[in-house]
Amino acid sequence: MTSPRVLVVEDDEAIASLVQRTLSSASIESDHAASGLDGLWMAREGSYGAIILDIMLPGMNGYEVCRSLRSENNHVAILMLTAKSGEYDETDGFEMGADDYLRKPFSTEVLKHRVNALLRRTPGTRVSTVIGRGDISLDLSSRSCELEGTLVNLTSREATLLEALIRTEDVPLPRAKILQQVWGFDFDGDPNVVDVYIGYLRKKLGKERIENVRSAGFRLRESSSSC
Repeated sequence: MTSPRVLVVEDDEAIASLVQRTLSSASIESDHAASGLDGLWMAREGSYGAIILDIMLPGMNGYEVCRSLRSENNHVAILMLTAKSGEYDETDGFEMGADDYLRKPFSTEVLKHRVNALLRRTPGTRVSTVIGRGDISLDLSSRSCELEGTLVNLTSREATLLEALIRTEDVPLPRAKILQQVWGFDFDGDPNVVDVYIGYLRKKLGKERIENVRSAGFRLRESSSSC
């Protein structure tokens, strides 16, 4: 098994250097691209376990880089690293296929944990483990989901949310717990993002499969007449 390698796409040399030193301290090798176009080319040509991608880049912004890679069926894990903030910026990044989002200024320890979490999801870095509930199964290694034996395409964030719901079995999972488990303890954005992503899962799995238990949270149901 080869060691993971990360591509850092960041035009600020000081930040790029800090990120690469942080990765090196975690025994993670990295390459650097200073523009969106260079980052896209390197992502296409290289073999990376994850990409740390700034949004405000010269030539081609991070949204465009992410969208281009996903349109080419390149499913490398992408962590958006940016000074931009706000619910809509995060939603835009996730909708284009980003797997995680970290704002500047950032904690180097948090960065290491986020990158390691993404690398653990990369095929080849861990043994495939499948969990499930009823006719829904989720491969924790590939983040692939099957519903009644049919593959369902999920983003990494949707897969992480589904994992949290599967693991709680019949116990409703409160919004606060979902935010901690799926978005991290340092998340300070709009908590309504939980409802947005519950909506995404309902569209893909069937709206009746995720139950909203009043004052308790969300619970995954094993079957639904709507599917």
